Amino acid sequence: MPISKRRPAARAARVATVTAILMAIPALAAVPAWAIVGGTEAPAGGAVMVLSSKGGVCTGVVLAPDTVLTAGHCLAGAKEHRVHFRDAAGAPVLVDVTARAVHPGYDAGAAASRRRSVDLALLRTETPLPPRFAPVTLSAAPARAGETLTLSGYGAAKPGDPRSTGTYRSLGLPVIEPYGPSRILVWLKGAGGGACQGDSGGPIAGPDGAVLALSAWIGGACGGLTQGVLVGPQRGWIDRVLDGWNRTGRWAQ
Repeated sequence: MPISKRRPAARAARVATVTAILMAIPALAAVPAWAIVGGTEAPAGGAVMVLSSKGGVCTGVVLAPDTVLTAGHCLAGAKEHRVHFRDAAGAPVLVDVTARAVHPGYDAGAAASRRRSVDLALLRTETPLPPRFAPVTLSAAPARAGETLTLSGYGAAKPGDPRSTGTYRSLGLPVIEPYGPSRILVWLKGAGGGACQGDSGGPIAGPDGAVLALSAWIGGACGGLTQGVLVGPQRGWIDRVLDGWNRTGRWAQ
């Protein structure tokens, strides 16, 4: 739904908050590229950062020039969000969000109470993103136990180190089924690492590069069990929202 307009003073305060987040990001060039936790630096492709006025940092994938899919909890607790990327010269750019939609199956208290939650949300930006952020291809293919998927995101390189956030990294991890197979979730875990703060909403892709799921939850410490929400079972909702915005997603055949 559209974000309501704020008073100039309140809006200025929120801009100051987001600017403060960005002040730490230039230092990232000095951070070793080994992380997601455990990954290596990778081209961002169709992935951007999603920042909230309350200081939250997430990852998101581009579905159309002005549309981003991310995790639902990334929108919780804050009224304003912005999409962040760096321009060709390396300068930070913030793009306002004019509309958002959280999946009706999202449950903010799901993790604590072990309830099911479809942790997805869509954002529409005020202006189109640069052409280099090409829309990703989504996939409804099932995630099978034992197969290796690629986890990516802008999250921290190690727990408790927010200054290591902002470099896009990827890591191949095997699918496991700690609670049995799921129709809406996928779990990844391997000795190499896993997701950390800031990776929520980041893509989990198959061997063909199509996005099967988005990161949503970390079990225990960063680099451990990573849970993602499969996008295939939510295709109806994704397509309905995009259609309402006169946009179309790209799905693998």
